[in-house]
Amino acid sequence: MADVFEKLVKDGGPIGQHMDRAHGYFAFPKLEGELGPRMKFRGKEMIVWSLNNYLGLVNHPEVRKADTDAAANYGMGNPMGARMMSGNTAKHEELEKVISRFVNREDTMLLNFGYQGIMSCIDALVNRRDVIVYDAEAHACIMDGIRLHLGYTYAFKHNNVTDLEKQLQRAEKMVAKSGGGILVITEGVFGMDGEQGILKEIVALKKQYQFRILIDDAHGFGYMGPTGAGADEAQGCQADIDLYFSTFVKSMGSIGAFISGPKAVLKYLRYNTRSQIFAKSLPLMIVEGMFKRMEMVETMPELREKLWQNVNRLQTGLKERGFDIGNTNSPVTPIYMKGDVPEATQMVMDLRENYYVFCSIVVYPVIPKGDIIYRIIPTAEHSFEDIDITLKAFEETKKKLDAGFYKAAEIPDMADVN
Repeated sequence: MADVFEKLVKDGGPIGQHMDRAHGYFAFPKLEGELGPRMKFRGKEMIVWSLNNYLGLVNHPEVRKADTDAAANYGMGNPMGARMMSGNTAKHEELEKVISRFVNREDTMLLNFGYQGIMSCIDALVNRRDVIVYDAEAHACIMDGIRLHLGYTYAFKHNNVTDLEKQLQRAEKMVAKSGGGILVITEGVFGMDGEQGILKEIVALKKQYQFRILIDDAHGFGYMGPTGAGADEAQGCQADIDLYFSTFVKSMGSIGAFISGPKAVLKYLRYNTRSQIFAKSLPLMIVEGMFKRMEMVETMPELREKLWQNVNRLQTGLKERGFDIGNTNSPVTPIYMKGDVPEATQMVMDLRENYYVFCSIVVYPVIPKGDIIYRIIPTAEHSFEDIDITLKAFEETKKKLDAGFYKAAEIPDMADVN
């Protein structure tokens, strides 16, 4: 009989296989100082491109004051208990109405966390007779929610409407036997490649097929569309998106999440979403702080305007320098390169140690061997100077990569080096 822990410590798992060398530098780095476009890493000031602080609200003075006042008024523990039992308040219900109005939905339910929230919502929405059809590159939280499903699931190729239709046809045959329904799940903005989900194309298929659609718009809420209400507003198809989910941890710079949709469906979810029924209510200090954030999103379009100015300057500059940024049509900016894992780590070190540029990198086993993806997140707080310095840094390090300057036998051991 094997020890259940044996497999855990043998090789660290697919992502943790290099943890002994990577911890503290390539993985679990410690950024210090006020959250923003410039922070310290190991004592050096860096231009930071790894925070999903799209609108720059995290450290806005008005937001900080609202959070401080809310903490003084309520503390962290208020209210106590799950909302169904003892944790419901007028403030929670008021915030749900504010969000419903903003995203143009009948009703909204607050969720404690985005990851567990959408998992639990998916679990509540479908039973074993139903079929889920989902984008193959959906976020891990969606995948984990789908894993809870006891019925059939079909993935369609990323943003491929032809393959989606093929999977819908398969799903229709299945529900014809089971008596269930079809739920299509995709994202408003995909957080890795920056592409918006093909929402208009998906809802157009409702003319031919019977299904409901749930979108996760964590990366679109707050800045996409004329009012910032999300990717479905940007694509002009709000009325046809049945359920809209997003979080407060990206544009809002807070914590928590919500799901919006028809009143009857939300009524059901309130009584059947297990992660909310059996968990403590979202703290009032978080709820209260969200009112100021929502007010600013609705009344300060200049935040969105500055974000898009920065996005355009960064992405245009990368394209002009010959970089491949894929098909992004959002602020999420991937930079696709070729190289092995040791090369990628050497390049990251050069960017940080000599150019003072900090951004996230994705390599094997998350993506295929030989590929490197840098993921840059511009925000409304970045300056044109930040962007120009970063463009120069990537231009110079890319030349080094192509010339073989970063060739190395193995990943350098940076674990816990101060």
